Amino acid sequence: MKIIKYVQLLLVLVSLTPLVAGANDWIVVPEQSQLNFISVKKSNVAEVHQFKSVSGQWDSKGELIVDIDLATVETGIEIRNQRMRELLFDVSQFSKATLKSFIDVQVIDELTISETVSLIVTAQLSLHGQIRPVELTVRVTKLSSDKILVISDKPTILNVADFDLIAGVEQLREVAKLPSISHAVPVSFYLTFKTSN
Repeated sequence: MKIIKYVQLLLVLVSLTPLVAGANDWIVVPEQSQLNFISVKKSNVAEVHQFKSVSGQWDSKGELIVDIDLATVETGIEIRNQRMRELLFDVSQFSKATLKSFIDVQVIDELTISETVSLIVTAQLSLHGQIRPVELTVRVTKLSSDKILVISDKPTILNVADFDLIAGVEQLREVAKLPSISHAVPVSFYLTFKTSN
């Protein structure tokens, strides 16, 4: 009787093993991740900028949270970095932007190494005290058993008006003596995740 119970327990544990193995949390690897945005001034002069610090996780329940440290904005010109921090993002009050979504982590479990899947993700972006829905088209690639890469398949266009940033853009325009700065901002990214275990 004891042998039968032992075998039954073993079978239960074996059947649960795939669930446990696939129930990892995934965390962003900051040094292997980047978020870029493009500003357009004087109607047709485009410049690429980035945030140097991106963190977050994708947990076993499917909740994805990505935090962007707005104070780490990098434009290639220090005085412009400072102006964006103070005049545009107002990092003293709004230090970060946060993206939240739910994506079934089973998509990772079903991928083989080097395989890629395309997804359309609906998320909520919190920026400058405003929360707005955004739609992202991404590609998820399984780099190894413990590392994945999520990249934007195409840029996402954000409008500064949706996040109460028009006044900040106007301050930037005035201090830089520019005729115009576009209110439409293309954003792209790549995020490397590794298992937390």
